[in-house]
Amino acid sequence: MAASTAPQRLKNILGGSLGNLVEWFDWYVYSAFGLYFASAFFPQADRTAQLQQTAAIFAVGFVMRPVGAWAMGIYADHKGRKAGLTLSVSLMCFGSLLIAFAPTYAQAGLISPAILLVARIIQGLSLGGEYGSSATYLSEMAGRERRGFWSSFQYVTIIGGQLTALGLLVTMQSLFGEAAMEEWGWRFAFGAGAALAVVVFFIRRRLDETLSYQNVAKVVDRPKSSGRSLFREHPREAFLVIALTAGGTLAFYAYTTYMQKFLANTSGFDRATASRIMTVALGLFMLWQPLAGLLSDRIGRRRMLIFFGSCGVLFTYPIFTALEQTRDPITAFALVLAALVIVTGYTSINAVVKAELFPSHIRALGVALPFAIANTLFGGTAEAVALWLKGIGHERWFYIYVTAVIGCSLVVYVRMRETKTTSQILED
Repeated sequence: MAASTAPQRLKNILGGSLGNLVEWFDWYVYSAFGLYFASAFFPQADRTAQLQQTAAIFAVGFVMRPVGAWAMGIYADHKGRKAGLTLSVSLMCFGSLLIAFAPTYAQAGLISPAILLVARIIQGLSLGGEYGSSATYLSEMAGRERRGFWSSFQYVTIIGGQLTALGLLVTMQSLFGEAAMEEWGWRFAFGAGAALAVVVFFIRRRLDETLSYQNVAKVVDRPKSSGRSLFREHPREAFLVIALTAGGTLAFYAYTTYMQKFLANTSGFDRATASRIMTVALGLFMLWQPLAGLLSDRIGRRRMLIFFGSCGVLFTYPIFTALEQTRDPITAFALVLAALVIVTGYTSINAVVKAELFPSHIRALGVALPFAIANTLFGGTAEAVALWLKGIGHERWFYIYVTAVIGCSLVVYVRMRETKTTSQILED
């Protein structure tokens, strides 16, 4: 039965958010600990080459996200949001276990990176479905007047997962040192993620289903959710999600997951200092997501997106070039924080914007599949593109690339209608 009281609604939102945090923790452990396990799977002596191959597999995981979004988005539209959430966390758990127990290249040769690749494919399928199910669940479970505020907790938990992964990294660096981290520390992190996923599986089984899904499930001859019907019956909305996501997801991955490696590999900070800078910055980034979501309930979603697009175009290149030259951790922290303030205009409200575009019978798929396509093309390839450009001696081309893609999305933000006042989420 759907939540009908404020305490029930809060319980479901917090329960859904906690599960999302663990899913993203499992996903981001790969990026956070990549500096340590790259040499275990790839034998090249050059650090940039190892990171390039690790980032390439990171990108392959993203390639599977549209497949997961398509299959699990349809599943969540047909079987319910709760069922979709439960299935996604099960797949994520399995992928983490594979990496935790994978042999090294020295032990198994090419089988080692092959296992890593399979594990990331499974996790990519999981996360492709997770985003649509969780974004839809939180947006539908929230009340009309605070939908921006409550839906912002999706990125609170996305960032929280990344922050938890970095927090674990910093703690283990302090306790065990570099040698232990490269030998076994990264395995412990993936094992911890798998254990947390088991806990989340049982939490998600106890969540209430949303009223939006319950209402549409009662309709015997309701329209079917499918990829064909999505792009045939809702093409404008589907392509709008791709366009508005492109700049936001590229900026998010450039400013967060790649930034840690940039600080170590370009700015010249040691790995521990780079991790600490990102941990503190991401902690603040996470805390102001609900405030930005609440602001969107007052001024609208479109203005928040325009803020991100405008500032992203103006300041991405200057921030990265300044970070190239700084050797002061405080200055680097301030510059990273500025970038994160900018991208908050996108992260805090992107879930609710997408959910408000689609009717309930196809909402999970409509949110998940176009987002996953854009995320694969731009977010998942961010590190690989950045490292490739650095490898060929044109690192600053990456800054230009990020700026240009944000600029394209800005055009969409300026021209789109305000979803807060035209929302397709009809239930309170």
